[in-house]
Amino acid sequence: MTSSTTYDAVVARNVLVDGAFRPATVLISDGRITAVEEYDARRSGAVLHLPDTASVLPGIVDTHVHVNEPGRTEWEGFATATRAAALGGVTTLVDMPLNSVPPTTTLEALDLKRSIAADQAAVDVGFWGGAIPDSLGSLEAMWDAGVFGFKCFLAPSGVEEFPALDAAGLRTALSEIASFDGLLIVHAEDAAVLDAAPHPPSRAYADFLLSRPDEAETAAIRGLLKGARDTGCRVHVLHLSSARALDLLADARADGVPVTVETCPHYLCLAAEQIPDAAPEFKCCPPIRDEGNRAALWDALAEGLIDIVVSDHSPATAAMKCAGDGDLQQAWGGISGLQVGFTAVADEALRRGIGLERVAGWMATGTADLVGLSAKGRIAVGADADLAVLDSAVPLAVDVRQLAHRNPISAYDGRELAASVTHTLLGGVLVPDRHDGARRGALLERNR
Repeated sequence: MTSSTTYDAVVARNVLVDGAFRPATVLISDGRITAVEEYDARRSGAVLHLPDTASVLPGIVDTHVHVNEPGRTEWEGFATATRAAALGGVTTLVDMPLNSVPPTTTLEALDLKRSIAADQAAVDVGFWGGAIPDSLGSLEAMWDAGVFGFKCFLAPSGVEEFPALDAAGLRTALSEIASFDGLLIVHAEDAAVLDAAPHPPSRAYADFLLSRPDEAETAAIRGLLKGARDTGCRVHVLHLSSARALDLLADARADGVPVTVETCPHYLCLAAEQIPDAAPEFKCCPPIRDEGNRAALWDALAEGLIDIVVSDHSPATAAMKCAGDGDLQQAWGGISGLQVGFTAVADEALRRGIGLERVAGWMATGTADLVGLSAKGRIAVGADADLAVLDSAVPLAVDVRQLAHRNPISAYDGRELAASVTHTLLGGVLVPDRHDGARRGALLERNR
């Protein structure tokens, strides 16, 4: 990505249109797709003509990103996060309400975050609100201000300014959000189960895994589904790690409970058996589980029980990630995968015989649909001209020192991937290497 061109057309042999790849010319005007025509259609203006090894997909929509600005910009910030996103084919991200200070739990905090993001974003950015004990009763005002929904934790979040909801608080949040047909997105681990699990100081990944058992997820999800069933509130289960919760989710869906589910690239591309001890770059909560669990998550994606795949990009400083000198109970939990998550999932899907069109469905169309962004996540007339190009002739050896996110730590370091993102277009403009005056990312609000 060395130029900063605004394109009027993209021409390729492999363009994802209506769920299938075909030769096509994508015509663009004023940031929108105006037509999808045959490969040899007449066109004028600036044309991006791609090699036969390139696949053109809708830009990835990542609805689970911790940008951390303001307040913890040394962890990450809008400039670094959105540049990393663009380099990885992500054209839209939705920022989590923590770990910024203040968290996005008030209108004032939302306005502050928007003002900070406005001049830095290289891609389009939207915002989640937060459901914490102090924000209950005032959520509708944030919904009316355009947040896409509300995040809560059912166990400690790791930061004191974003406390978890207890059982009564969860029920209050569900009832309140149901009253205006909002969406509650949930970090579903049960605090009591976690408290009862063994968590001695240890450098062994197996010991860390025992400290975050499957039961923490299944217990929390069981309670969440009961609350959703009783209140009618739309709920979304964040970063599903444990396949043991899948039967609960399938039964709830069969009963008409309005629940959607996501998982993450690290749960699909890594397994506990591969993780060395004292390696905090692999620590996340809930944790990366065993190979059999990973296979079950892939099966659930194929069956449609898991709806989407998102990065859960959750960075921290090197000092925080390496706290405790390898003691995994002390290290910060979170995977930095915003720039390589899509490419890693595409690579793993290829190994499993799963087409790139399915990956785009999970990481672009499905995620856009979750938050109601109908002009994102698809290559169609009237959609935003947000495109990602994945080229199989350009393999990628992930080198954490060359990734754009702020701190050089990632579980994907050293991974060999069969293809890489070579172009990302936002509204027809090549990003992130754009000259001053070229289109910056927009701040998005829920369609109201």
